[in-house]
Amino acid sequence: MTKEAGAAIAIGRLSKIALPVRGFVILSAIGVAVAAAYAMGLLKDIIRRWDDITFLSVQHMELAAISGGMAVVVGVLLGIALSRKRFRAFAEAVMQALNIGTTIPTLAVLALSMSILGIGAPPAIFALWLMTLLPIVRNTYIGLLEVPAHLIEAATGMGMKPAEILWRVELPNALYVIFAGIRTAVTVNVGTVPLAFLIGGGGLGELIFTGIDLSEPGMMLAGAIPTAILAVITDFVIALVTRAVVPRGVMPET
Repeated sequence: MTKEAGAAIAIGRLSKIALPVRGFVILSAIGVAVAAAYAMGLLKDIIRRWDDITFLSVQHMELAAISGGMAVVVGVLLGIALSRKRFRAFAEAVMQALNIGTTIPTLAVLALSMSILGIGAPPAIFALWLMTLLPIVRNTYIGLLEVPAHLIEAATGMGMKPAEILWRVELPNALYVIFAGIRTAVTVNVGTVPLAFLIGGGGLGELIFTGIDLSEPGMMLAGAIPTAILAVITDFVIALVTRAVVPRGVMPET
C-alpha cells in the first residue's frame, strides 16, 4: 500500500470516528452565531430577508450541484482512465495540471474564467468545477491502484474480461476511497460558491458581500449562516450515501 493510499484510508477512518463530534462542533458554531445574532438584535433582520435567503439558496445549490456533478462524472472517469496500465505514465502529469485549480487562489481562478467566459453563471460553474476535480481524480486513481492484486488475479483466472474486473472487482473495492474524495471536494465546493457572486454568478454570496460592503452584519449573517448549514447538510448526505453504497466488507470498521 502506498503512502497516499494509506493516508486516504486513515483520513476516512478518522473522519468516520470524528463525524458525530465534528457535526456537533459545526452545529454548535452555527447555534452560537444564531444566538449572537439574536443577542445583537440581528435575528429579526435575518428573518426579514427570508425570501431572499430562499431564492439565493436555490441559486447556491444549483451552482454547487451542476459544478459538483460535472466534477464527479469527469473526475471518476478520468481517475479510472489514469489507473489503466497504458495511461499510468501520464497520471502524475495530469494530477499536476489539475493541481492548478487548488494552488492558484480561488479569486484568481474566477477572474481567469471570467476573462474567457464573461460574467454570470457559466464562468462560476467552470471555476468551481476546476477547483473540485483534483480530490476526486486522485482518490479514484489511488483507490483503484490499491485494490489487492490477488483479487484481480482471481477474477482473471475465472475468465472475467477487463471491463468486468473493473466493474465487479476494482470499483467496489475502491468505492470507499473514491467517496472520501467526493465528500471532501463537494463539501468544499458548497462553501466556495459564495465567491461566485463576485463575477455575477449569484448565490448566497450576494448577501454576504453586500452586507460587508454596506456594513450590515444582519445581511452578512443572512448569507453566511445558510451557507454553513448547506455545507453541513451536504457533508452529512454524502456520508449517508457512502454507507448505503459502499460494500460492508470494504468499510474500514468492518
